[in-house]
Amino acid sequence: MKILGLHHITIVCADAQRTVDFYTQVLGLRLLKQTVNFDAPDSYHLYFGDEKGTPGTAITYFEWPGAPKGQTGIGSTHHYALRVASEDGLLKWKRRLTDLGIPVKGPYNRNYFRSIYFQDPDGVNIEIATDGPGWTVDEAADALGTSFQPVPEEMQSENRDEAAIKAITWPEPVPVITEDMSLLKGMHHISATSSSIERTDWFYSELLGMRRIKMTNNFDDPNSAHWYWGVDDSPPGTVVTYFERDRANTRRSQMGAGLTHHFALGVDNEDEQAAFQARLRQAGFRVSDIIDRIYFKSIYTTDPDGHIVEIATMGPGFLIDEDDEEMIGMRLKLPAWLEPRRSVIESMLKPIKAQPWRGLQEAGR
Repeated sequence: MKILGLHHITIVCADAQRTVDFYTQVLGLRLLKQTVNFDAPDSYHLYFGDEKGTPGTAITYFEWPGAPKGQTGIGSTHHYALRVASEDGLLKWKRRLTDLGIPVKGPYNRNYFRSIYFQDPDGVNIEIATDGPGWTVDEAADALGTSFQPVPEEMQSENRDEAAIKAITWPEPVPVITEDMSLLKGMHHISATSSSIERTDWFYSELLGMRRIKMTNNFDDPNSAHWYWGVDDSPPGTVVTYFERDRANTRRSQMGAGLTHHFALGVDNEDEQAAFQARLRQAGFRVSDIIDRIYFKSIYTTDPDGHIVEIATMGPGFLIDEDDEEMIGMRLKLPAWLEPRRSVIESMLKPIKAQPWRGLQEAGR
């Protein structure tokens, strides 16, 4: 009975085509699946990730046309981070995004990694973070998360030279995505907002059995807590972090375009999923029945502040209904129970234009 890491994150967008263009042409991810929200089949559910849709690489979107902009706050994700191998790759991303007219903040030294920040067309906060130097820069590997580690003063926002940071970039244009820029390894971490970091710690450490790996404070608000949880040695792709915010002075989140609907943690199989279901119910949490999502099985609960958290199986995977490698993500896929309604469903969806996957460099042209 073990959480294996991040599985996917699901976000709300207002325009499916705009989202496809951004994730495939700007970030170089693969459009893995065009399907619908199984609970509201008049709207798209799009999946992006690596070549095969490996759990941990999947960024998914519900399209809600005309949806008002969502508001982050208590009970929501603040941002999610994608992985890049090196600082050179990070600086290339800054240059590429800036040249495309996308404002970028950073690169910032986050002690455990280096990162930049920008937004997608719906205002989703996205971070790109390097794989290293890692969690052991201020604690021994066998003592991670056991004592408070303050953010070094020079890394706090009030002490940063933002003008100098803004000037740091790659010296040449980056018209295509190079191998050292690849984001196909998937997510680095997900950061959400809590009104009680101790209660959040109980949820992840005690109920879900994840390892607390860092107790520190917020780089941009040193008077507030920022804690991290992961799996085993907590490599990128297994980590969830929370900022603590004062409930009296912080709004609750409001669902809408640009806001995370839920994120999912991965487990090996349905037996382990059912065990987590029973444990969460015994602890007083509302938990859904096990639901067949075709590409995985799911249960849904919430963290103590109401953020939807899914626990999803690692399989059977996104290729279960694909029979043509080159056409993955190019056609609308429906579960068997919705196939009789295909013509009606298609009439409610605006067709998406997308190019077949031709590899990383071609994706980023």
